[in-house]
Amino acid sequence: MKKLFFVFVALVTLVACGEGEKKFNYRGLAFTLPTGQLVDSMLARGFVVDSAASDSGQNVVFTKPAEHYRVIVAYHGEKLLAIQETYTISTNDSTRKMWQQLRDGLEQELGAWPNCPMLKDDHKIANFDASDGIISVILENTYKPSLAVRYTPKADK
Repeated sequence: MKKLFFVFVALVTLVACGEGEKKFNYRGLAFTLPTGQLVDSMLARGFVVDSAASDSGQNVVFTKPAEHYRVIVAYHGEKLLAIQETYTISTNDSTRKMWQQLRDGLEQELGAWPNCPMLKDDHKIANFDASDGIISVILENTYKPSLAVRYTPKADK
């Protein structure tokens, strides 16, 4: 009975420790996926490839009519280099509000404060260190409002 108790405690400890580390991913898709598999996963989620905006061999651009953003995937061979969501919003006020909402959501999800190198109304960046990568929320309200979220894996050491 004592041995069974210790096995149970060891199993619970192993499971609890294994859940603590979250792998860097893009909306549930791991950055370790080959490019072809990521493309197939995005197509299965209802996105379509915007062939006019895509650059074969370097970038794939996905769109989805129901979403207010485009997804740009940069890759080299089968290795993902970065994924960026570019939001289509028409006013400076709405982009500022959405930037704050995205920033606050990532702060809660990751449990960390972002590094914000520039804090101006017209240009804001919030960089989150997320285990194996960096998530950047970028706001540029110059001539045309621009809001983007960039997922970049850290370079292998």
